[in-house]
Amino acid sequence: MELIRVQDADSRKLYELYMTFPENENGYMNNVYGYTYEQFLDWVEMKRNWTLGKDLPEGYVPDTSYVLAVEDVYVGVFNFRHYLNDFLREGAGHIGYIISPAYRGKGYATKGLGMVLGIVKRQGLRGETEAYLSVNKDNPASLKVQQNNGAYIHHENENEYFTRIPVFESAQ
Repeated sequence: MELIRVQDADSRKLYELYMTFPENENGYMNNVYGYTYEQFLDWVEMKRNWTLGKDLPEGYVPDTSYVLAVEDVYVGVFNFRHYLNDFLREGAGHIGYIISPAYRGKGYATKGLGMVLGIVKRQGLRGETEAYLSVNKDNPASLKVQQNNGAYIHHENENEYFTRIPVFESAQ
């Protein structure tokens, strides 16, 4: 099992994976839903730039998207936002993820999130000691994934839990 940056992944397999995700499911927005393969390749190049902090739309922060590969099969996607702005701090947080419907219930989200947290530990969180995440209240499986990785519910609103995963003992 490994995480591969989307810009380093097999583009055709990555495209096929993204096309298994609905446009919006449990708060995960598939921004390439309905794209042609050529449009998708342009998006991958855009993601390459965003990882470097280049050409970011207003209000966006640098992020890196990874595909979770199990042997040669792409099963899910994880997105790590390198730091938070006010919108992310009160919303999606540092990490978002989705597993293709065909591979859910096999522990891949739990393992993949743990792998992303390993990257977070190496790269830091710009002064934060905890990774911020959110999860829809009607998605108990994803809440369990987060809790399996050390998350606790920090606060909630009508529709979501906002979780925190301790990563560092003191601010980085």
